Amino acid sequence: MTIRKPSLSEVQRTIAIPKTGNFWRKMLAYAGPGYLVSVGYMDPGNWATDLAGGSKFGYALLSVILISNLMAILLQSLCVRLGVATGRDLAQLCRDRFRPRVNFCLWVLCEIAIAACDLAELLGSAIALQLLFGLPLVWGVCITALDVIVLLMLQHKGFRYVEALVIMLIATIGVCFATEILFAKPDVGGILWGYMPKLEILQNPEMLYIAIGILGATVMPHNLYLHSAIVQTRAWEETPKKKWEAIKFGTIDSTVALSFALFINSAILIVAAATFHFSGYQKVAEIQEAYQLLSPLLGVSAASAIFGLALLASGQSSTLTATIAGQIVMEGFLDLHLPPWLRRLATRLLAVIPALIAIIFFGERSTSSLIVLSQVTLSLQLPFAVIPLVMFTSDHSLMGEFANPKWLKGLAWLVSAIIIGLNIWLLLQTFLTWIS
Repeated sequence: MTIRKPSLSEVQRTIAIPKTGNFWRKMLAYAGPGYLVSVGYMDPGNWATDLAGGSKFGYALLSVILISNLMAILLQSLCVRLGVATGRDLAQLCRDRFRPRVNFCLWVLCEIAIAACDLAELLGSAIALQLLFGLPLVWGVCITALDVIVLLMLQHKGFRYVEALVIMLIATIGVCFATEILFAKPDVGGILWGYMPKLEILQNPEMLYIAIGILGATVMPHNLYLHSAIVQTRAWEETPKKKWEAIKFGTIDSTVALSFALFINSAILIVAAATFHFSGYQKVAEIQEAYQLLSPLLGVSAASAIFGLALLASGQSSTLTATIAGQIVMEGFLDLHLPPWLRRLATRLLAVIPALIAIIFFGERSTSSLIVLSQVTLSLQLPFAVIPLVMFTSDHSLMGEFANPKWLKGLAWLVSAIIIGLNIWLLLQTFLTWIS
């Protein structure tokens, strides 16, 4: 079925690409979408596993973060290839290629995943406001929900403004954690050794569990839909040569952006290892506990505040991209084009309502359980996004000359199988823990 109107029609093909010019000028024109995607790899839902891994096992799990990031780079490059080659995003192609019932089920699962992702990010921002300013979580959730208004104002001015805001927030997180690393004074040799894969990770059940938690949270399902759509904000020429150029620059953009995510995730684990693990605090896994301990252990009064600021920037940047992904998913799967303010309001309410109910009726301690539940929900949805992505990009009838070559096809299926298998394992372990 032909989709008459593209997703994000208000910004599609609005950013001009210079027809001539040097490498850096073109690179600057294509830079942006990768950074919107990268925030999903450093959102508050990932912080708990990084904190737990660093505090319990020191630098040992840095190798898992590195491998996870390489897998993410591969899958996000497939999203660029899909969006550029077909002119459609992953959600639209699911609607085109699958039966209506299958398409509807995929849409429902994806909406649940986006709501779950938004929930973790909303709670992360609310926790940051509580830690920094003493605001009750209920008020923090309500204030954080208002960022939809900011997003609407920026997107009305142009998509470049949205990208600039997200890049500014990522830079804030990066500067905060670079400062924390200076305060923590980690062992450089230990860090380098930590990036080397170790057999011990597979042999130690506790280490393996946290490692799988890090790997399991690697690819956010909504990022695959998001990236395949927002690469189309660039107005490249519809020729094979220019499409290959768009794929090249789009892949460089996402690779560089995900390298920042690698730095930030590594920094969280490094700070946790240097501050907690080697000081005897080897059971720090919650964000609030880490915040309370950082300043006393490092002897720097500003350390905790800088940590809270990074958390706030992480939550805010992630919620902005989650609301855009919600619009893409609804428009792509259903070909239903609601006004942007209404679509984003609906996405935000799906996250705000369960957060407020849990805080009001179960207390503020329920937030940690909610964040864990959101990550489990994302794990459930992941196969239903990864498998169609690899299927479509490997299909010569759809992609033509841009289809995955055999080596890339094999590697993509292998990475997909690893990520999906680890997510299923983590899911089973989580349910067994809850039952016991």
